[in-house]
Order: sequence, then C-alpha cells, then structure tokens
Amino acid sequence: MKLWMSLLLVTLALCCYEANSLVCPDLITKVENFLLSSNDKFTPQLSTYDVPLTSVEATLEVKKCTDKLSHGERLRLVSILDKIVQTCVFLQT
Repeated sequence: MKLWMSLLLVTLALCCYEANSLVCPDLITKVENFLLSSNDKFTPQLSTYDVPLTSVEATLEVKKCTDKLSHGERLRLVSILDKIVQTCVFLQT
C-alpha cells in the first residue's frame, strides 16, 4: 500500500506543479510500463538512461515489490494515474 501511495503522490506533484501542469507523455508510458511490463521487457528501457548500475538495481528491486500486486491492482493504479493526469490537463484549460 505505501509504495503505490508514494507513486501517486509523486505523479500528482509532477502533474500539478505550478510552473507546468502538463505531464510528459513519456513519463506516463514509463510508469505504466514499470507497473505492467515484465522485468524482461522493462529492463532494456532502463538502459536508455545514463544512470549508475546501483540505480538500475534499485529500480528493479522496487519493481519486485510492485510485481507482487495482482494484475488487477496494477491496472487500477494505472487507471488512477490516468485520472490524475486527465484532471491536471482539465485544470490547465
């Protein structure tokens, strides 16, 4: 429970920051892939960033925790994130 709440709060903070309330579409895709993709499909995406190996390992460790959630729970998280983004876009207009 604490992990998904943190993820939602970070997304909300990024989405509704005063200077720019539009979320980068790539961020949305990366978060959805983090929640729904298998490690085999997600790990190559991490190589697009020039980050230390320890950061990649830490990300995969967190992914192990989210993978323990049922697929339905992860789909609900994606749905909640989409609603947050839509609300921020609506507030922008």
